[in-house]
Amino acid sequence: MTTHYDPPTTGHGAAADWGPPPTAPPRGPQAGEPRQPFVRRLWRGRPEDPRWVRPALLGLLATTLVLYLCNLSASGYANSFYSAAVQAGSRSWKAFFFGSLDAGNAITVDKPPASLWPMELSVRVFGLDSWAILAPEVLMGVATVAVVYAAVRRRFSPVAGLTAGAVLALTPVAALMFRFNNPDAMLALLMSVACYLVVRGLEDGRTKWLVWAGVAIGFAFLAKTLQAFLILPALAVVYAVCAPVPLRKRFGQLAAATLALVVSGGWWVAVVELWPASSRPYIGGSQNNSFLELTFGYNGLGRLNGEETGSVGGGGGGAGGSGMWGETGWDRMFNSEIGGQISWLLPSALILLVAGLVATRKARRTSVTRASFLVWGGSLLMTTVVFSYMAGIFHQYYTVALAPYLAAVVGMGAGLLWERRRQPWASIALAASVVAAAAWGYVLLNRTPDYLPWLKWLVLVGGLTAALGLVFAGRISRRLALGAAAVGLVAALAGPTAYTLSTLQEGHTGSIVTAGPAGASVMGGRGGGPGGGMRGGFGGRMPGGQGQRNQQGQQGNGFPGGGFGGGTPTQPGQQGQRNGNGFGFPGGRTGEGGMGGAGGVGGLLNGASVSSEAEKLLAEDASKYTWVAASVGSQNAAGYQLATGDPVMAIGGFNGTDPSPTPAQFKKYVEEGRIHYFIAGGGMGGGGNGGTASQISSWVQSTFKKVTVGSATFYDLTRKASD
Repeated sequence: MTTHYDPPTTGHGAAADWGPPPTAPPRGPQAGEPRQPFVRRLWRGRPEDPRWVRPALLGLLATTLVLYLCNLSASGYANSFYSAAVQAGSRSWKAFFFGSLDAGNAITVDKPPASLWPMELSVRVFGLDSWAILAPEVLMGVATVAVVYAAVRRRFSPVAGLTAGAVLALTPVAALMFRFNNPDAMLALLMSVACYLVVRGLEDGRTKWLVWAGVAIGFAFLAKTLQAFLILPALAVVYAVCAPVPLRKRFGQLAAATLALVVSGGWWVAVVELWPASSRPYIGGSQNNSFLELTFGYNGLGRLNGEETGSVGGGGGGAGGSGMWGETGWDRMFNSEIGGQISWLLPSALILLVAGLVATRKARRTSVTRASFLVWGGSLLMTTVVFSYMAGIFHQYYTVALAPYLAAVVGMGAGLLWERRRQPWASIALAASVVAAAAWGYVLLNRTPDYLPWLKWLVLVGGLTAALGLVFAGRISRRLALGAAAVGLVAALAGPTAYTLSTLQEGHTGSIVTAGPAGASVMGGRGGGPGGGMRGGFGGRMPGGQGQRNQQGQQGNGFPGGGFGGGTPTQPGQQGQRNGNGFGFPGGRTGEGGMGGAGGVGGLLNGASVSSEAEKLLAEDASKYTWVAASVGSQNAAGYQLATGDPVMAIGGFNGTDPSPTPAQFKKYVEEGRIHYFIAGGGMGGGGNGGTASQISSWVQSTFKKVTVGSATFYDLTRKASD
């Protein structure tokens, strides 16, 4: 088989300014050539690259690492839900395998466990603390930057690759989620690896690259289920059309990749489904103790149509729909909820994607340059469309999945247009992308008028000035053209860089977090409660917000901390109260109310604050019990488990709506002396399957002795109320 590569597309000054794009894959040591020492190869990089390229890449990766590690411990346990599972998996290999919330293996998290495994191994080695949990996420972020650089650099200039890496590192939602312990960091890394491997396969048509891409997507499924499959149509179609092998072989390779995906993602599913339900933990998030039901229901089609059984609320549905999780429609990625998280360069990316496809329109079918645009651009478009119209549970931080695709398209498009800048249409398209970045950056910065008010004018004026120079980039001197390009890049990245630095300066806790400064994410639609839109909303930042539990941890006025059977507190002693914009939510960072304060809504749905007196109470004879306590809702249970280090049963799973354990099972555990205390209040649910959590709560309160410690209420399950 003869492998075809695209001819160079260098333009005026390209070799000197940006470095030529490769006409073949990187050259390895040839027969008879001495192999250079590893350190020298690491520092020098490709022999054909200018000497500054590899040091620049290492500098980018080192800077990303330092920035992402900065102030890392400010987030504490970040999302207590997953941190409790990490703690459990670090103490029990059974909990490690299943992704259990507690070492007693009562119930799992509502996702597969792959994203927990690196953190659990880290905690096993270094002990349980914020750094041990979050440092693996940081390393995944740095690795994703490296993968995106490598993917872009294979077909484009070094500066194109470095630009793509910088865009990714400085995307606010990326800086947030690569320092957080949700599954999204691993998902973004593995999706980037899959795209990179598909492009490798398109270069030479070798089956192994496509098979490894299938493996990457399979493991991504074990991180966040069906979200890993969003880009499959784009990848499959591009390979089927563009691969440099006969059609029959292409379909055979796609079949092999599909098999690899099924095996790498399905082995764990098969084990769980075949394992006797009586000897494994309940599958959290499901209503029938089935991972397949969880995958295709709550975590699958339910996210698209808003019908997630067991969820705390529904979606809006349809174009322009407005629901509990925000407005849907074509402009969702640009609205006040999402825009500041991801969309800074999205208009530019769309312009550059179209320009890249126009530039390669006459290339042969097997053009890897065009296929690269189709792989990364197709992944960007597929994910954007699904996110824009999904009516079910949707959080702002989900958009981190877009960041690698967006960054790659920007790097590739800018690099290609720069090489062709002597062609009027290319220089105009490049200038238009800078204008789009500057104008949209101005709009986003203007949404937070009190945040660096001078920056929006710097972005707008700098971008327009740079665009004027880029229009004539093919006619002016190389130095002036480079100056215009540099000013344009700075103007485009100034806004997201500022938001990223603000993100790095703050800790983020809870289940719903956002990047950027106060007011960067504004909830629209009816999601803010009957009062209409909510400034801050789900994951935004709203000064003065409240919504915490009352002194007994029982029902207050705020949703979900007060409603649905009691809240997940961060501070005792205050009720959830409605402000002028909507209802309050629980859990700002410790010492801050609800959504309020500078810390914003980071603690929404966060674990409970546990007093030293409560810790001491639960520590009594802890070794005698499988669970030192039980509580409705995973976040409340997680707070006590992380504080004590001992297993705490989460009745009803995350929402308190899972039918686990049944009242009969719970009574059996109590009769067997396996649970010591029941924690009053708890998070969200109580509904569930026939009110399972409510039935258990009612039985406990009417049967066992009440114990009050400070503002917290417990029931001693070893002592009857009549004693």
